[in-house]
Amino acid sequence: MHKTLTLAAAALALALPLCGPAQETDGEFPRMPDGRPDLRGIWQTMNSAVWDLEDHTAQLGSPAGQSVVEDGDIPYLPTALAQRQRNYENRLTADPEANCYMVGVPRITYMPYPFQIMQTPEQVTFLYEYIHVFRNVRIDSDHIPGPIQWWMGDSRGHWEGDTFVVDVVHFTDQTWLDRSGNYHSSELHVVERYTPIGPNHVQYEATLEDPQVFSRPWTINMPLYRRLEPGTQILEYECYAYTEERKDAGN
Repeated sequence: MHKTLTLAAAALALALPLCGPAQETDGEFPRMPDGRPDLRGIWQTMNSAVWDLEDHTAQLGSPAGQSVVEDGDIPYLPTALAQRQRNYENRLTADPEANCYMVGVPRITYMPYPFQIMQTPEQVTFLYEYIHVFRNVRIDSDHIPGPIQWWMGDSRGHWEGDTFVVDVVHFTDQTWLDRSGNYHSSELHVVERYTPIGPNHVQYEATLEDPQVFSRPWTINMPLYRRLEPGTQILEYECYAYTEERKDAGN
């Protein structure tokens, strides 16, 4: 599977136009020839949401951070809180990231690694540094019939003015939302919104709905920062290889 993902991502990069960091235009967000915002480039978050989406204090190996959840707290159903606590207690080994699995949406966005966006009028592709994960988002296309349980779900996009909206369904229940054990079921439905707020900044918003786990839909917000260093590119985070090296070193 790992090699398949790597080859597929490479093929996508060759099939779509090459893109480096977009140039600033009088303080305005760059645009494509069709007038849409030009999202192409390499982006990264600068927060601690990957450790915990809610307010959290510093612990050994993890920084303190403020909540990125609107209204502060995730609205869990009372019946879902026990699983959340079990996840937290077993987070060092049970977290899918700790086992080098794909981490799902929206978590892939605020992982501590950059990601690249490639864009055409018909499709937006996300290439992530973390274990070569990628997403093809077809524009103005319907979801395939389900139910299907995919690690990254099925993503379909459309434009609302200058905001790129991505509707994601067909999830597995095996991914978490952060390293502290916040989770969802296979009924998760995510709506992402990417809105330019400056020449090198995009506001990222994701609304999550899951009637099996949450009492109502809820939303996270955070800015994405364009990486502007000369020669910036996404590299490789070979999680599987590092895990095997650690095992070998312990023998």
